[in-house]
Amino acid sequence: MKSIEAVVNAFRRWLDSVAEAVVALIARFITPRTVNLIERESGRFEIFSTDEKAEAALRGIELRVEDGAVVGQLPPEAEAVLRRSRVELTLQSSRFVFKPLELPARAAEFLDGIVRAQIDRLTPWSAELAAFGFSAPVDAGGGRLFVTVAATAKSMLVPFTRAFSAKGAQAVTLLTRPPEAAATAPPIAVMEENLSRTFGMLAVRRILIVVLASCGFVAATAAIAATVINGDLDTRQDELARRISRQRVAALAARDTLGDPLAVAERALAKRKNETPSAVIALEVLSRIFPDRTYVSEMRIEGGTLRLTGITDDAPSLIRLMERTPQFTQAIFSAPITRSPSDGGDRFNIEARIEPVFSPIP
Repeated sequence: MKSIEAVVNAFRRWLDSVAEAVVALIARFITPRTVNLIERESGRFEIFSTDEKAEAALRGIELRVEDGAVVGQLPPEAEAVLRRSRVELTLQSSRFVFKPLELPARAAEFLDGIVRAQIDRLTPWSAELAAFGFSAPVDAGGGRLFVTVAATAKSMLVPFTRAFSAKGAQAVTLLTRPPEAAATAPPIAVMEENLSRTFGMLAVRRILIVVLASCGFVAATAAIAATVINGDLDTRQDELARRISRQRVAALAARDTLGDPLAVAERALAKRKNETPSAVIALEVLSRIFPDRTYVSEMRIEGGTLRLTGITDDAPSLIRLMERTPQFTQAIFSAPITRSPSDGGDRFNIEARIEPVFSPIP
């Protein structure tokens, strides 16, 4: 059970981190309209807007915030402007504590952490309970810089964020200026609440869950479909293999029948091979049995008859030698033996019956 709970918690944290990233990405590309409210008296605000149409609708309208709510009924135009806008409230300096802070110039990159670490020393509140900010650093020379820290209790600012959250504001930024600062001086941002972040996070979480569930459903459907298709393909492959095997067996069986053309041709070829004398073997046998001074000038095989023409020292002995071999039978001289001084021996013409014996050993 603990392992399941750990997995669920890890999944929730992952959803939150992804949702935060998506909300931040959307906020980077979608900039809401900005409405500025400047506190003239305690709790009474004058409204301005960077949008010309909104400025025309808000001209002459004042708001009063008491107990975390906007007092009175606003005109519909003002309600529409505040809805989904970024509200910047510049509060009176009397609501804050201001403290100058001198730091080394190299601390400019770490001002937020340095101020947070010293907020309990500079103000009556701890860093968890305080809403604070600081002005832009001012070079004091000698490798030093000055910043002005503005701080107050978070509980004092919560009613303002609650009041504009009820009016549909997308974000609320609370600012102030030091008492001695000019009206044109940049204000100090003390607190910022992204009111739509909660709703955006919930919406993004729901969308992510739906997307993940859809992807899981699609993946499961694809896996089931792949299993079914693979099973069907395996079945078809097995059936095809069985058909090929049956066809191969039938083809082999047909080749063994007497009337098969291929089998008849193979048998005829084997019979011709076995019944036809080999000229190579006949020549090999003759080279073995004939004396060294016997020269064959012509050899012909016609059907089963071997005809030889050549010159030798002793022609009659050739007949005896040929009759002793299993390859030759009925050896005779087909023409008279002749002798010529130019030949240097007996010219013979022998005719014999050649047998299809395929061993060259006499």
